[in-house]
Amino acid sequence: DPALLRPGRFDRQIQIDKPDIKGRFEIYLVHLKPLKLADDVSEVAKRMASLTPGFAGADIANVCNEAALIAARNGSAVVDITHFEAATERVIGGLEKKNKILTKDERTCVAYHEAGHAICGWFLEHADPLLKVSIVPRGSGALGYNQFLPREAALYSKEQLLDMMCMALGGRVAEELVFQRITTGASDDLNRVTKIAYQQVSIYGMNEKVGTLSFPDNNNEQQFQKPYSEATAQLIDEEARKIVADAYKRTMTLITEKRAELNLLAERLLEQEMLTHDDVLSLLGPRPFEMTDTYREYVDTKAQWSTKEERKDASDKAAAAAAAFKGEKEGEKKEEGEKEAEGEKK
Repeated sequence: DPALLRPGRFDRQIQIDKPDIKGRFEIYLVHLKPLKLADDVSEVAKRMASLTPGFAGADIANVCNEAALIAARNGSAVVDITHFEAATERVIGGLEKKNKILTKDERTCVAYHEAGHAICGWFLEHADPLLKVSIVPRGSGALGYNQFLPREAALYSKEQLLDMMCMALGGRVAEELVFQRITTGASDDLNRVTKIAYQQVSIYGMNEKVGTLSFPDNNNEQQFQKPYSEATAQLIDEEARKIVADAYKRTMTLITEKRAELNLLAERLLEQEMLTHDDVLSLLGPRPFEMTDTYREYVDTKAQWSTKEERKDASDKAAAAAAAFKGEKEGEKKEEGEKEAEGEKK
């Protein structure tokens, strides 16, 4: 109730924002203490802090709890990084529903839709880098899932907002380009694009015709009359529609140029159902832009974990080979002993 915030009632107000990567690292250290981990707690906290931008303390606690539950369901005695990554997907996208039946045409359409998002995220400079793409349906109603690494930025330029719009339109454009028809799967994407376009025109002053004016939408306040005329309202609608049309045209040009990569990505998705950052890297090559700090830290920690996993696999294989060799030697000794015993009896 705004009345509680009037002068003389709660004069001291403390604003608690969502934590940055350093804050998330500290929060992960707290929630990881009760868990039995396969790796060092500080390394897990650093890895997860870079993987979960925008998460609040409650989200982090939920991820740790879900990771422990996933490890228990899999019969694992410890919680490793794969359980944490699966828990992050569960918190962001919802529970996987692999038993949900899709027709072959629907599955193909979803694969190209998600591949369209992935292509835009990979080849647009200001788009968020892709971490994972999946066509497994989830409990949130989504038939596919793209996980990106959003940048922790306080300010966004016009170019960044336009790239975000193009990335959101990538799925719809891929559907139209490949199948010459569109579906209802892009409803959330279109809602996001519409909001960004209207914010550029009516709030951020990024449109030449409307000018450097701002008309914020005050949902909490009762407004009986808009602070602008009907002519201005019509101009805002026209300019927002023009921005979306230009973004759609730009996205169509990009995906048409990258049609071969789109087909490659969609076909691999239909085979494997899920592609990681490394899979996309091997298919499309490295992103043709300079890495952001967050993205570089993610790639560096990913490489460190890959090296550790390779070393662990090698040591496990060596131990298994040594155990097998020891078993063979013991078997040979046992056979020799049995032969000697038979010879003494004779």
